[in-house]
Amino acid sequence: MTLALDRNPETDGLVADRVPAILRHRRARTWLALAVILAIGLVTGLGSAYLAVDRGPGLDGLDLGVWEARPLQGTTEADPYSAATHARTGRVPLASGEGLIFLARTDTTGATLSPACDYTLKGQAAPARLWTLTALDNGLRLADTSAERTGLHSRQVLRHPDGTFTVGIAARARPGNWLPSARDADGLVLALRLYDTPLTTGTGVANVPMPAITRGDCQ
Repeated sequence: MTLALDRNPETDGLVADRVPAILRHRRARTWLALAVILAIGLVTGLGSAYLAVDRGPGLDGLDLGVWEARPLQGTTEADPYSAATHARTGRVPLASGEGLIFLARTDTTGATLSPACDYTLKGQAAPARLWTLTALDNGLRLADTSAERTGLHSRQVLRHPDGTFTVGIAARARPGNWLPSARDADGLVLALRLYDTPLTTGTGVANVPMPAITRGDCQ
């Protein structure tokens, strides 16, 4: 009589033991969790990098009221985000010896500027040999206005007796100093470029006058 054995003592040790079903399910869930974590990290990293390059604040920012500038963006000391922004967009910043550009994205109350609203810009600009004021969209492109010009400069601005000035920012013409804007533009950003200004040397930043921005009627 031959006794049949289900297991072979000589070869069973060479065969890997079967993983219990409960452990197999846990292993699958672990890989799935790792895949989800990697996907979230990848999306978060790429998204934050894009926002930082596209419209994030510079590491060397200079804030004067609602106006923000990056004094080092035209130099070899520019932060990597500013360098990446200009490399991606192809925009050439002003060199430190040429001047400085200030951007305003909000009014004096902190509300985001809107092309559907009229604004009044009043006060004084920081000292400079020449300055220009232009209306841009969120992509920092010139607004496509119905007027034959896209900006103002300091040599054509009418001033009050105390040296201050008032500029009306609207899609339709306004009496006095008028900066055309575009109702259908993708956002509104005001750009104040100061040429040959002492601010590029990093001195005299305290108590520098900059114009205030007040919102008017909106459509």
